[in-house]
Amino acid sequence: MAKITVTDQEALDYHEFPQPGKISVETTKPVATQKDLSLAYTPGVAVPCLAIEKNPDDAYRYTAKSNLVAVISNGTAVLGLGNIGALASKPVMEGKGVLFKSFSGLDSFDIEVDTESVDRFCSVVTAIAPTFGGINLEDIKAPECFEIERRLIEELDIPVMHDDQHGTAVISAAAIINACKITQRKIETLKIVVVGAGAAAISCARLYRHIGVKTIYMIDSKGVVHSGRSDLNDFKREFCASRYMSHSEVFEGTDVVVGLSRPGTFNIEDIKRMAENPIVFTLANPTPEIFPDDVIEARPDAIIATGRSDFDNQVNNVLGFPFIFRGAMDVRAKKINIEMKVAAAYALAELAREEVPEYLNTLYGKKIEFGRDYIIPKPFDKRLVVEISSAVALAAIESGSSKMQDFDIKAYKKELKKRVK
Repeated sequence: MAKITVTDQEALDYHEFPQPGKISVETTKPVATQKDLSLAYTPGVAVPCLAIEKNPDDAYRYTAKSNLVAVISNGTAVLGLGNIGALASKPVMEGKGVLFKSFSGLDSFDIEVDTESVDRFCSVVTAIAPTFGGINLEDIKAPECFEIERRLIEELDIPVMHDDQHGTAVISAAAIINACKITQRKIETLKIVVVGAGAAAISCARLYRHIGVKTIYMIDSKGVVHSGRSDLNDFKREFCASRYMSHSEVFEGTDVVVGLSRPGTFNIEDIKRMAENPIVFTLANPTPEIFPDDVIEARPDAIIATGRSDFDNQVNNVLGFPFIFRGAMDVRAKKINIEMKVAAAYALAELAREEVPEYLNTLYGKKIEFGRDYIIPKPFDKRLVVEISSAVALAAIESGSSKMQDFDIKAYKKELKKRVK
């Protein structure tokens, strides 16, 4: 696929013209007459206010809460940019709002919280949570992100998810499931090496365990994570090797490597040590740990995924978060639990194995078929909102995260299809 390049000036112009930013607020009710004004504001607005005072759940009936997500960050771990601060993170958070609206129809407000204090951040989010039907945490550095997410999940009764952790986990898990089908591997016999030990790496490794992977090694900036080290936090200790292992040794016979680090943290010699038909995910962005062309030159039998849109098999979080929140919020789930994330991963994997609609072949300029170059769906597949959201909604109900009664999944899928443009 031809690479699409964007100049710095094009990016700045896109964000500045014809008006600054990427999002705006639209009204959903008419305000064209005096009566409209009386209904929209005083005195008519007092009626739903009093109804909500008596029954808080009526906020889902009379306000935008049921379709409104907060995209919240403190800007401490932004894309490949690092700790650039809350204000500088705003273009990314606005972009996340664009993706929510474009792919799942969910509205959002971006909220940049100018603090690195876990206590203050959680206090702010908890205080504003009544406005929203869901909280999408974004670009918060580890290990603080784990504690922030844990506290907010515990304190709030609406779905909370740190997408940098769980979005990557869900999409990459789906890719692993399908790569195993192609290479005739069993999930439970996989040996996986995760390069990186930040938020996404920990979440990915945890989800891989939930889908059945038993052997996972982790490499951080100081080498293989093992029980003999005294510098490990509690999250890394979950994935300790029982003994010291060298970098080279851990790659010997490995089935899958998942790079969630930076360029150069593993190399071609490591890829050569891997098992037949190695599954190589070089997900550092914007520059992968190793470029796909270099992997293929050394290992023509490899299945490769990256985080970039200009290569096949992009592990793109937009395949997950819009539809996970859509499904969770539509059934008023209290939490986004592990069952819902696993359901999303398997639904994604299954969708990639189905026949691809012709509009996608036209859009991408080639015939797309399940195989080594297509193990996860394309972002513009209109079936995503139907299949992933419905799988998440059903898992929420079956796992007890939602108390919705008499859920009709067929009717829900029909409703979702109406939203596809």
